[in-house]
Amino acid sequence: MTTVRAGVIGKGFIGPAHAEALSRLGYVDVVGLVGTDPDATRKRADQLGIPNAYTDYRDLIANADIDVVHVCSPNNLHFEMAKAALEAGKHVVCEKPITVTVAEAEELVALAASTGLVNTVHFNVRYYPLMRQLRAMIAAGELGEIFAIHGSYLQDWLFYPTDYNWRLEQEQSGSSRAVADIGSHWLDLIEFVTGARIVEVLADFATFHKTRKKPTAAIETFAGKMLEPGDYTDVPINTEDYASVLLRFSNSAHGVLTVNQVAAGRKNRLSFELDGSEKSAAWDSELPNQMWIGRRDGPNQVIMKDPSLLDADAVSLADYPGGHNEGFPDTFKQMFKEVYGYIRNGQSGARPPFPTFADGLRELRLNEKIVASSKSGSWIGIE
Repeated sequence: MTTVRAGVIGKGFIGPAHAEALSRLGYVDVVGLVGTDPDATRKRADQLGIPNAYTDYRDLIANADIDVVHVCSPNNLHFEMAKAALEAGKHVVCEKPITVTVAEAEELVALAASTGLVNTVHFNVRYYPLMRQLRAMIAAGELGEIFAIHGSYLQDWLFYPTDYNWRLEQEQSGSSRAVADIGSHWLDLIEFVTGARIVEVLADFATFHKTRKKPTAAIETFAGKMLEPGDYTDVPINTEDYASVLLRFSNSAHGVLTVNQVAAGRKNRLSFELDGSEKSAAWDSELPNQMWIGRRDGPNQVIMKDPSLLDADAVSLADYPGGHNEGFPDTFKQMFKEVYGYIRNGQSGARPPFPTFADGLRELRLNEKIVASSKSGSWIGIE
C-alpha cells in the first residue's frame, strides 16, 4: 500500500478537521501543520499527532516528503499558498473560496492544468450519501421536470454584535462574506445534484450589525467566548450578514436562496426543496441521514441512508450500515477518499470525480455577479 503524505496550512477550526479526516483513511500521514503562533501550533500538532509544526507555510511546502498540501488559511491567502504549492509540484486541496477574485482563480485553474497536478476545492456537502442518491434520482428522471428550487443556509454564530471573526473583514474574506462563505456550498450543491446551471441572479444584501465589537485577542471560529467590555474595540462592518438571491436556471427552473448568519437557533443548517413535475425532494444538513420525497397522488416517503437501498454511486460514500449515522466529519473523509484514491491510482480517468479548481472558479463567478446584482438591484446574467 502506497502511503501519501500531507501537510495542512491552518491550525484553527477547519485545518484540524482536515487532518482528523485524513488520519481515518489509513494510508495518509499528516506530517506538517502551519500556524502563526509557534507555541500554539506546536501544541495543536502534538494533539493531532503531527510531527512537524511550522510558522511559515513556505517551510511546509519545501518539505520534500509532502505530496499534498491542504490550504485552510484565511481566504485572502489561498491564492499565494495554492500557487506556491502547485509550483513546488504538490497536489492541492483548498478551502473555498479558492481565491478572493475571479482573476486569481482563473490563474490558478490555468496553472493547475499546466502542471497536471490534482487540485480540488473543498465542497464537502456533496459528499453526504443522500446527495449522490438524489443526483442519481434526478438523472434518471424520477422527479420529472424541475419547476422550482428553494432553500437556505442559516447560522447564528454571528448573532451578537460581540461575535467576531476574520471572516467579517473584507480585506481577508473578500467582497462577500455570507454568500461566499456558506452560500457557495448551497449553490455548488444545487448545480451538482440537479445538473442545471444558474443563468441569472437578482440579489438583496443586508448588514444587520453595521458595527461590531472586535476582541483585542483572537478567537477561533465558533468559539463563542464571552469577554469583558474593555476587551473589545468597535469596528465598522462592510460585508453582508444576510442575502436573498432569486435564481433562474438553465432548465427553466426558478429558485431562491436565503443566507443568514444571524439566525438565532440555526447552528449550521443548509436546506433545500426541489419541486418537480413528478415528485418533490427536500433535505436538511442537520438531519443528513434522511431525505423527504413528496407526492401528490400517493403517500410521501422518507429515504434513510442505508447502503443496501441506495444507488451504487451513493453507496460508495457510506461506510456504515443503515441506522448507523454518518455526518459532517464523514463528508471530509469521503471527499478525501476520492481525492487521495485518485492520486494513488495515478490520476486515472478522463475527469476527476471530485470538485476541482474549475468548480471553485465557477462559484467565484457566481458570487461576483450576485454581489454586482445586490449593488445594482437588477437581474444579472451569468456567462
